[in-house]
Amino acid sequence: MMEWMLAILLGVAVVLLILSFVKARQESSKVEREVDQLSLTLTDELYKLQEKIRFLEIDGEINAQELGIPTSSSEKRNLLREAIDLQKRGYSLENIAARKGLPKEEMEQLLAPYMGKEGEKSK
Repeated sequence: MMEWMLAILLGVAVVLLILSFVKARQESSKVEREVDQLSLTLTDELYKLQEKIRFLEIDGEINAQELGIPTSSSEKRNLLREAIDLQKRGYSLENIAARKGLPKEEMEQLLAPYMGKEGEKSK
């Protein structure tokens, strides 16, 4: 009688062990599908962002063309972009001029169209 009980308990333990492996495999495949879905979503979002950036760059070139700024002056445009960025982050004209190695007056003249009253940041 005792041997039968032991054999039944051992059989139940083996069945439960097999069921736990099956259940774990199902859960892992579910998690895998969720990760794949998240990956696809993020890839799609990244593609959309890259497309928007490309359109913004094209719009910038169109605006530069309309304003008569030659696109070959990319060095000047990069300097202006960096200077405006520093100015918007609250750096003083003196600080920006020192960082870019330009006289304060030249930096002032460069940033004048992008500044509000008396050194105030434009919106």
